[in-house]
Amino acid sequence: MMLQFRNRAEAGEMLAGKLKKYAGHPGGLVLGLPRGGVPVGHSVARRLRLPLDVFIVRKLGVPGQEELAMGAIASGGVCAMNEQIVAALHLPDAAIAAVRAREQLELERRERQYRSGRPELRVKGRTIILVDDGIATGATMRAAALALREGEAGRIVVAAPVAADTAGRDLGDAADEFVAVLQPEYFQSVGQWYSDFTQVTDDEVAALLAAPLDDCADQ
Repeated sequence: MMLQFRNRAEAGEMLAGKLKKYAGHPGGLVLGLPRGGVPVGHSVARRLRLPLDVFIVRKLGVPGQEELAMGAIASGGVCAMNEQIVAALHLPDAAIAAVRAREQLELERRERQYRSGRPELRVKGRTIILVDDGIATGATMRAAALALREGEAGRIVVAAPVAADTAGRDLGDAADEFVAVLQPEYFQSVGQWYSDFTQVTDDEVAALLAAPLDDCADQ
C-alpha cells in the first residue's frame, strides 16, 4: 500500500523533519505557494521556528487542457514557459497571451487579498524555504524560484511533501536545494498522495497567515 499523508498539515510536519538543519536559521523564511502550499508551510514554519509568508505564483494552463502547465507567472513580473510543451502543441502567441493576461489579474487579486496589511516581503540575502503541497510539472515552483533569484535571495530551498521523480533535476538550475518526503516512480497527480486533499480557500490562507507561530521571530 502506498504511503499517503492524512492532510496538508501532517504532510508539513513530515516535510519539516527533512529540513531540521534550518531550524531557527538566522534570516530564514518559509514561503508557502497558495493555496495548498500555505497549510504545509504553516506546519513547516512552526516546527522550524521560522516566520511564514506567502509567495504568489499562477500556473499557465494549456487552453482546453488546463491541468497541463505550459508555464507560470510570479510576483515581480517573472514568466517561466515550458518551451517544449508550447512547441509540441503548436500554441499560438495570442492564446498564450490571453491565458497570461487572465492569470495576471488573478495574481494581482490574490496579492491584494493575502498581503493586505502585511509588511513588504524582503528576500534579499535570506534563506528561503519555498513550499508547496506537491510538485508535478515543476512549472509553478520554477517560476517562484526564478522570481526569488531575481530578488537576490541568499539561498533557495524548494520543498514539498511529494514530487515527481524528475522534479529535482528539472529545478536544479533554479534552486540551491531540493527536498521531498516522497518521490514516487509512478506519479499521476499530487492529490493521489493525500487522504484529504480538499481545496484550500482564500479565507483559510488568510487565517493561516494571521495565525501566531510559537517561537517564530518577526520578519
